[in-house]
Amino acid sequence: MTGAIRPGRAGHRRHLEGLVAALSAVLLAITLAAGCTTSREPSRGDDSRSASRQPDPSGSTSPSAVAASPLAVKIDNAPGARPQTGLDAADVVYVEQVEGGLSRLMAVYATTLPKAVGPVRSARESDLELLRQFRRPVLAFSGAQGKLLPLIDRAPLDAVTPEDADGDGAYYRGTDRAAPHNLYVRPGRLLPAAPGAAALTTGFRYGAAPAGGTALPSLTVRYPAARFTFTWSASRARWLVSTDGAPTVTTDGRRVAPATVVVQYVKVRASGFHDFLGNNTPYTETVGSGTARVLRDGRVHEVNWKRATATSGTDFTTADGSPVAFAQGQVWVVFAQAP
Repeated sequence: MTGAIRPGRAGHRRHLEGLVAALSAVLLAITLAAGCTTSREPSRGDDSRSASRQPDPSGSTSPSAVAASPLAVKIDNAPGARPQTGLDAADVVYVEQVEGGLSRLMAVYATTLPKAVGPVRSARESDLELLRQFRRPVLAFSGAQGKLLPLIDRAPLDAVTPEDADGDGAYYRGTDRAAPHNLYVRPGRLLPAAPGAAALTTGFRYGAAPAGGTALPSLTVRYPAARFTFTWSASRARWLVSTDGAPTVTTDGRRVAPATVVVQYVKVRASGFHDFLGNNTPYTETVGSGTARVLRDGRVHEVNWKRATATSGTDFTTADGSPVAFAQGQVWVVFAQAP
């Protein structure tokens, strides 16, 4: 066993405050240059939701979008953590395998900041590689194993735990369930505003569906101790998510329904870390290449994926090398063990 879960370092908070101040100054300068005197961007202390921005259908970034840091939140997906809060507002939801064959989510927010997200749980080594594709993202998490913390400290991100945000109300404990499944974060306390689609440097393209594909009413992805089913709803033009056989809904009763689902086949290997029970922490390799299945518009497309470096987004292409575009809306990426 490599160590117990404990909070991160307070130094991250100082860096984050500097980042917030710098971005606020840029936004103010833009506002004054435009001659606007009544506009007000949400401050770090606001819970207000900023206007939603969607990625450009062509796959390019709007020149008016501000390239800034997105927010990534590690979200508990154990049975006691469901239903979750704010999951439907994420632009991208990554699904990864953790100890004991269970699953955990990492939700990325750029076009909308919901009032609350959670339950928030601890980070894993794989997260650091996955997050390198973004421009210094803000990572909200409950803590990490002691031996992992130095790696988090050196990573090009701003890690904010409850200890780092102590006193500013960014984190709070809910009263409707027991710890550790009751920790929530207020995104508006960590970012001054939603950074916009330009922050989603994932490599994803949005637009018309690729030719071909096979009609598919539903698909199930299994982990050793978890499973996800995606069922096409023609009336909603979305894939309805079910977890462990039950509908995946948010605390306000909304069914989680992404427009695109990517089942990305990767290498999942043992890491050098374990949980407090001695279970090894899986490491999900997201740099490299392989195959994937893209679900959109009620069809499945067999494609290839490639991520050349940790700082690159992931490209998805057809057999002839043509880029694969996703449908407008939320994207779920489920990392599954390659055959």
